[in-house]
Amino acid sequence: MLDPSMKPKPVLALIGCGLWGVNILRDLVSLGCEVHVVANSTASRERAVAGGAASFRERVEELPAVGGAVVAVPTVWHADIIRRLMPLDIPIFVEKPMTPDAEEARQLAAELSGRLFVMDKWRYHPGIEALRDIAQSGEMGPVIGLSTWRLDWGSPHADVDAVWILAPHDLSIALEILGHIPEPRAAVAESGATGLRSLSAILGSDPWLRLEVSELYPTKRREIRLHLREGTAVLADGYDTHVAITRRGPDGAPLVDKRSVDAAMPLYRELEAFVRHLAGGPGPKSSAAEGALVVDAIARLRAMAETASSRSFT
Repeated sequence: MLDPSMKPKPVLALIGCGLWGVNILRDLVSLGCEVHVVANSTASRERAVAGGAASFRERVEELPAVGGAVVAVPTVWHADIIRRLMPLDIPIFVEKPMTPDAEEARQLAAELSGRLFVMDKWRYHPGIEALRDIAQSGEMGPVIGLSTWRLDWGSPHADVDAVWILAPHDLSIALEILGHIPEPRAAVAESGATGLRSLSAILGSDPWLRLEVSELYPTKRREIRLHLREGTAVLADGYDTHVAITRRGPDGAPLVDKRSVDAAMPLYRELEAFVRHLAGGPGPKSSAAEGALVVDAIARLRAMAETASSRSFT
């Protein structure tokens, strides 16, 4: 809960109240916000009412006066909703990716600098922040690289393919730990009837980023491995409350130390940051410009994968 001295009560719009949007509504209400939901289905209306929304509207243009907006609609609708919110002249927090179009992302970032932010929840994960601190401290020597695995079976999203849903997380993790997104170098992918089903990619060289995302793995895996000169630091699962630090012992055997991290939920923390911003605090971590860099990197990696696939058949 935010500081009760923060007055008046934050009033926000939530655009979309689907299976993820209802979690956003829950946390905004928990943060003491008055939330007006915009959606267009009976199921969304029921979720909004049950979740404590102050009102339910079917169009952005029907909203009452609000101080900010959170956008949680399907990815292909992000840009349209953002542009419909622009006349309200309020801060906007949009789910990742900002759009699935690099040029459109650049345009939005230019037009809404300082007003548009991207919901990269992994940048608020205490385990990722712990890896960032290890990298920045130099306690285990310089960073060599970063490896990430984000593997699932299937995808619940029908509007864009699995790569657009999964890869933004790992690029935002690179932003948080390395401080930048390394230059895309190579990528290969598996395709299906609805788009890419997996992507394996290499970015940068010093340090490098190696990422693998897929909807073709029967066992869910979320692992982030930071490679350093004197060992590794690993967050082995999104729900782990420690990072495992491994060094080489005097006899060559691995010495593993588990460093505890907070169990705070990243979604709650990023929404808290946005609400504080509405009250005059700093903006959330991922600016629109950074969101556009993520979209651009994915678009370039997809093009590299397509080129690699076409070469394999010549």
